[in-house]
Amino acid sequence: MSASRELPWRTGAGCVIVRVRVTPKSSLEGVEGVGQTAEGAAFLARVRSAPADGEANAALEKLVARWLEVPKSSVRLTHGAKSRVKSLTISGDSGCLEQRLRAKLAAAG
Repeated sequence: MSASRELPWRTGAGCVIVRVRVTPKSSLEGVEGVGQTAEGAAFLARVRSAPADGEANAALEKLVARWLEVPKSSVRLTHGAKSRVKSLTISGDSGCLEQRLRAKLAAAG
């Protein structure tokens, strides 16, 4: 797979690990597609919360759970708590989760 088609996620045992670049204190909230970061491809997300006391991280977990239509309890920040580029672990059937992510990626362009 070429670098231009790098996926912003990888599968794990019973989970999918998704890379997300978050913009806090935004007027809009949502996932807007995929962009390149120093760490590789990442979904681009905006949240209204400020990056203080973990508020933006919590808002990102809720946003991704809504976006993928999974329970909030299955989405957990696992890397990058103080960074704009974060890794979220989404627990569940990795095949089903990857299918949802591929559909979101296709819809994003």
